Amino acid sequence: MKEIFMKNNLIITFLICTIVSLTNVVLAHSYVVSNSKDSGDGSIRAAIENANKSAGANVIYIKSGNNIKILSSLSYTSTAPLFIYGQGQTIHAMDDFTILESTNGGDMSIHSINFRGPGGFNIENRADLDGVGGKGILLNVRDNQYGMVKLVLNDVKVYDVANHGIHVSDCDVGATCGAGGGGAGGGSPASISVSLNNVVVDNVGQGMFDADGLRVDERDNGDLIASILNSSFTRVGADGVELDEGQAGSVIAQIENTSFNNNGYYCHPDILEAYLPEEDEGEFEDGQMTESAVPPAITGSPDDGCFEREVSLYDSGFVEEYEFGIDVDDGFDVDEAGPGDIYAEVTRSTIIGNWDEGLDFDEEQEGSINMTIIDTIALSNTDDGYKHSEEGPGNVSAFVINSSSEDNGGKGFVFEEEEAGNVMIMAQDVTTSNNDDSDGTGMELVQEDSGYGIVRSISSSIADGFDIEGVESIN
Repeated sequence: MKEIFMKNNLIITFLICTIVSLTNVVLAHSYVVSNSKDSGDGSIRAAIENANKSAGANVIYIKSGNNIKILSSLSYTSTAPLFIYGQGQTIHAMDDFTILESTNGGDMSIHSINFRGPGGFNIENRADLDGVGGKGILLNVRDNQYGMVKLVLNDVKVYDVANHGIHVSDCDVGATCGAGGGGAGGGSPASISVSLNNVVVDNVGQGMFDADGLRVDERDNGDLIASILNSSFTRVGADGVELDEGQAGSVIAQIENTSFNNNGYYCHPDILEAYLPEEDEGEFEDGQMTESAVPPAITGSPDDGCFEREVSLYDSGFVEEYEFGIDVDDGFDVDEAGPGDIYAEVTRSTIIGNWDEGLDFDEEQEGSINMTIIDTIALSNTDDGYKHSEEGPGNVSAFVINSSSEDNGGKGFVFEEEEAGNVMIMAQDVTTSNNDDSDGTGMELVQEDSGYGIVRSISSSIADGFDIEGVESIN
């Protein structure tokens, strides 16, 4: 386990060095924004249009102290890096459209600027009925792009947009790409690096289904590297942060001093429960229930995409069980669906009041989950506080130090491995209480197939107990 911890630290060090290297780019062209007009000489739109014509890297300085109201998207179309430096100004979209987009894979580095949408969105005032919903910042990766695609945000706030607050997309099937696990769509061979420091994402993703605070979609070969420091993701309609790595490649994440609070309630149960069938779940003996007798998919609600409908059949074709649910979302969600690993370190962070899991990490095929959690709190999430699930061959290993999981509707901590692989958990100075509706599950550890499982708890208080399968406890 010590070797795994050292490997995690080496990965994080590589991540930081990769991010810092972006600042070494020589800037070939510079432009000054001298007024707050939407267009014309001295405007930010004119600066970006001029940068689009440049063959080299571009830097834009916003000197005007006034906020900028824009009437349409600011589109950067060059493949060269773009750097924008503000002084705390707000770029305010006056209608529902994406505020700033890099459409051709050009790296972006943005400092001291706020991005504000028109606001007022919710499931009963959707943005996608007459459009796709505007985002705050979008970076689209080219299908033939190689190397490392970089987004750097420092002292940035994104709020009141209908769709994703921040989106990096290396996926060729558009909006359907990153909706959870499975790895749908294809993309470029490039890797993606996202670095956020002192970034606030608030009240975004309330105008359509599955719109996150930060969404990164990485497909084909390549890794997804994320460094999120001193930031917050609050009141997001779907996940506060969703990192989706769909094919070959790993997810490497460093999270420090960041909050994921009160996210995932676009599909609000108080509004949608009335549309569920009277019998929203059932289990049956073979031959008892035909598939045609299962209640149909829900229609006519404020957003039918919010409902999950699952039907399991016996080999005979009769129904074994069915279930309907409302799709609320997580604080921090990672899906690694192809061959590759998850390496993550979460330090000095809070995960509070999210409407599904607080932290939800899933690895679906070959690969392992390597997790470090230090000085972090999961509190009052509707489902599990921290959930780690490895569905293919691979290990689940974690160091949990001086952290807590309390008052969550699901289990406090979950570490599960469903196929060949080991479960290795060390918990030191860890506290759990009143999780799983007081049903006695502070920490669940499961190894279902070949492999071994070990958990060691040191100076910890797991007041609501362990639920262990295929794992040995060493104290």
